Amino acid sequence: MGPVQQGAPQNGFKSLQEHISAGQQLLVPKKMFFTKGVGSHKHELRSFELALRDAGIEKCNIVHVSSIFPPNCELISKNEGQKYIFPGMISFAVTARVSSNEARRLIAASIGCAIPSDSNAYGYLSEYYAFGETEKEAGDTAEDLAAAMLASTLGLDIDEDKSWDEKEEIFRISDKIVKTTNVTQSAMVEKGCYTTVVAAGVFIF
Repeated sequence: MGPVQQGAPQNGFKSLQEHISAGQQLLVPKKMFFTKGVGSHKHELRSFELALRDAGIEKCNIVHVSSIFPPNCELISKNEGQKYIFPGMISFAVTARVSSNEARRLIAASIGCAIPSDSNAYGYLSEYYAFGETEKEAGDTAEDLAAAMLASTLGLDIDEDKSWDEKEEIFRISDKIVKTTNVTQSAMVEKGCYTTVVAAGVFIF
């Protein structure tokens, strides 16, 4: 293997601007919004549709993707994001979903997010679902997963056994991670029905 040229992109990756200048069409989202929902029905599929309706994305043909928050992507509100939603559109989203018909069982679905302080770098999104966990427990786990994946790419040495509060303080002090957050939907399963919970980060181009 020959020497690396001065100024060559690390690991062979070109910058986004170089790809655009070369006329390449890249599907890189410009915006993303979080949403969540819950639905109950005697049929599981209908409970899922009702959960999507509650989340405001039932009109979309959703394509599940994972799990990178793109460089320079703007995190917008659900209300703002729904202005970009049109019936039948193909929507790429990082999604978490869980269903159950076990009466009174607690279920939760969550998307965690960790965004680096350098807006030209990418962040991470994590999908997580659980039985028997509260909304806060599931949300903290999803947020922790996303932050841990980002921390590993940034070279931060984090003890996985530390509590989320301790790790969050390390991230804050490091100045390399500017934001961690989650969107989480929990519910108690209704008797005689399927209950479905969904959480999603929906990309906008």
